[in-house]
Amino acid sequence: MPSSLTAAAIQMNSQADKSANLRRAEELVRKAAAEGANLVLLPEKFNLLGNTKDYFAGAEQLDGESITLCAELARELRIDLIAGSIAEQMEGEEKLANTCVHLGPDGATKAVYRKIHMFDVEVDGQVYRESDHEDRGEQIVATEVDGVATGMTVCYDLRFPELYRILAVNGALIITVPAAFTYVTGKAHWELLLRARAVENQVFIVASNQFGFHDGDRRSYGNSMIIDPWGEVLARAADDNESVVAATLDFESQADIRDKLPSLANRVPSAYSW
Repeated sequence: MPSSLTAAAIQMNSQADKSANLRRAEELVRKAAAEGANLVLLPEKFNLLGNTKDYFAGAEQLDGESITLCAELARELRIDLIAGSIAEQMEGEEKLANTCVHLGPDGATKAVYRKIHMFDVEVDGQVYRESDHEDRGEQIVATEVDGVATGMTVCYDLRFPELYRILAVNGALIITVPAAFTYVTGKAHWELLLRARAVENQVFIVASNQFGFHDGDRRSYGNSMIIDPWGEVLARAADDNESVVAATLDFESQADIRDKLPSLANRVPSAYSW
């Protein structure tokens, strides 16, 4: 395991034009790698962000053009690339999945995570019902980046601390959060929740968000960020522009925090009966 690695969070304003989104994603991934990132995270629905009709029209299987491009980039640039998520068409299934894929430096698929928690809410008078067109995943997924255990989550998962605690207890030192967090909820809760998940689990959080307007009046918050296990924001994007933000993840510092304030070690599972 390395003593540190450099992670980059990519912030995009994806639309329903998949080809344009993929071109921009490639440019931004190349920029992150050129700046020294070993781990690069794309946002949720980086390849296509639109309405239900758009998702069904643009859905792909995991051997489709979007993940194939990511695999080629990871192999060429020798990076770990986590493809935030795509609308996945699963064989034999009527609904789609919201699927995040980790491609290793050899271009091989290292892990596949399907978003567990569906965003079925009303925000500022606007109704979102992901379960109308997507099935939730059933499996918590961890992977590894250069030997460092890394948990995989997507967007609305952030509101469910059980998922993050399980990943941390099972060894995750990094947890990734690709998202298209809404502007209203993002302004109120995005940083608060990200920092809470980092502090309570003593992990690095790498969070890539969409920004700006999509599909007419739907707006994402931006503010992609990287947070350390003490809750310090190491890098942050603005809420209104496309960008790459990067930071060094210092695992020796993380170990020191866990040693001096051993909240994970001080858990008492026997007392946590429901």
